[in-house]
Amino acid sequence: MNKNLRYILATALVVVSAFAKAQNDSITVRKIYSAALTEGQSYEWLDHLSNQIGSRLSGSLGAERAVTWTKSELEKVGLDKVWLQPVMVPKWIRGEAERAFIEGDNASTTSVPICALGGSVATKTTGLKANVVEVMGIEELKALSADEVKGKIVFFNRPMNDELILTFQAYGGCVDQRYAGAMEAAKLGAVGVIVRSVTHSLDDYPHTGSMSYGDLPNSKRIPAAAISTKGAELLSTSLKLNPDTKFFYKMSCKNLGDVESHNVIAEITGSEYPDKYMVVGGHLDSWDLGDGSHDDGAGVVQSMEALRLMKAIGYRPKHSIRVVLFMNEENGLRGGNKYAQEAKAKGENHVFALESDSGGFTPRGFSFDSDDRNFNEVLSWKGLFEPYLIHDFTRGGSGADIGPLKATNDGIVLAGLRPDSQRYFDHHHAANDTFDEVNKRELELGAATMTSLLYLMDNYIQRPAKLMQMPIKQ
Repeated sequence: MNKNLRYILATALVVVSAFAKAQNDSITVRKIYSAALTEGQSYEWLDHLSNQIGSRLSGSLGAERAVTWTKSELEKVGLDKVWLQPVMVPKWIRGEAERAFIEGDNASTTSVPICALGGSVATKTTGLKANVVEVMGIEELKALSADEVKGKIVFFNRPMNDELILTFQAYGGCVDQRYAGAMEAAKLGAVGVIVRSVTHSLDDYPHTGSMSYGDLPNSKRIPAAAISTKGAELLSTSLKLNPDTKFFYKMSCKNLGDVESHNVIAEITGSEYPDKYMVVGGHLDSWDLGDGSHDDGAGVVQSMEALRLMKAIGYRPKHSIRVVLFMNEENGLRGGNKYAQEAKAKGENHVFALESDSGGFTPRGFSFDSDDRNFNEVLSWKGLFEPYLIHDFTRGGSGADIGPLKATNDGIVLAGLRPDSQRYFDHHHAANDTFDEVNKRELELGAATMTSLLYLMDNYIQRPAKLMQMPIKQ
C-alpha cells in the first residue's frame, strides 16, 4: 500500500470517527433534553423549596430546613455519596416590618416602601427623621463637604443604565452605592442612608441586598435601607420642589453573630478519573422578602437535576461529578469559600465547575472563565446546542461561589449558565421573587442545558499536562 493511500485511509478513519462521536453526542444531548422536559424533577423540587420551606436567609430556620430537605432528596436519587459540610455563617434578622414616609410642607406625610439592607444596624426605637441630600453615586457624595452631609440622610438615587442590553452590566454599574454607600456616608457625618432599589422596574417593591460598613466601629454605623423605585422617584421630585423635605424611617433589624450551617454536597464517583472533580451548583440561601425562587432556588434545583438526569439516561461520568448547594452566597460567600478551602486542604483536583445563579429564565448559553484550548473546544459544540436555541458562548465571569476554586486549581474551567436576563432584576432580592414567577419549561430547559455541558466537559475537557499525570499536591 503506497503512502498516499495510507494517508487517505487514515484521514478517512479520523473523519468517520469524528462524525460518529458527533452523532453520539447529539443523541445523548437529545436524551437529556427529552428526559428533562417529559419527566423532569426540577419544577416539583422548586415548588417544595419555595412554597413549603420559603425564604432561606443564612442562619434562619428556613435555611436549615432547606439543608435537611435537599440532603434527603439527593439521597433518594441514588447517588454514590451525599453529605453535609459545616460552615459558620452570619445571622442577621430583619425584625418588624420597616416603616417610612416623606414629610413635606405643613408636616404632611406620604408613606413609601422601604426595606433594610442586609447587615444594616437598626434605627432608634423611635425611628430616624432628618433632612435629605440626594446624590447620584458615591463619587458625587465624595465631592460634597462634611458640612453638606453632617446630620442628614444621604439618598443614593443612581438608576440602572437602561441603554445596556446586558442587565448584569447595568446592575454592576450602580450596586456599589448599595454595598458601600452607608460606609462612605458615615465618614462625612450622615445619620442614615436610603438607596434606590437596583432594578429596571418602576414599582413599589424595595430590593434588599448585602451592604458593608468596612472597618467602621459599631458606634459610627448608620442605618441603611433600600427604597422602591417609585418611592425614589417621589422623594427626588419632593426634594426638587422643597429642598427642606424630611424623610422618616424605622427599622428593627439586628446582627446576632455567627451560627453553624452547611453546604449540601452529593457525588457520582467517576469511572475513569475518580480523583478529578467537576462541580455543578447554586446557592441554597436566599433573602427573606420573597421565597427566593429565581435567586437562587432555580439554580439549586437545576444543579440537583443535572445529576438526576445523568442517572435517568444511564450515563456514568468519567470524572467525579458533585452537586454543591452553597450556603451564604447572599451575605458573605462563606459556603463557596469553605468548599474551596476544604478542597485545597484535601488536595482535591477540580477541573471544571458550573454555576447557575442568574434566575430560572430561558437559557441562552454560558460564559466561560477558561484557557484558549478549552474555550475553542466549547465553541465546537455550538452546533449541538443550536437545535435548543442555545447559542451564546462567551468569555467572562462564571459565578461567585465557584470562583474561589480558581486560586488552587491550575487550569480549572469555570462556567456560568446565562439565561435571558431582561426580567431578572424585576425580582432580584425583592418580595416578588416567588414560585409563580418561574416558568416550568424555562426552568427545565436550563437544567437540560447545564447537564449537556457537564456531559460534554466530562468527555472532552482538555486538562493541563501536569494535571493529567497526577493530582495537585498541596
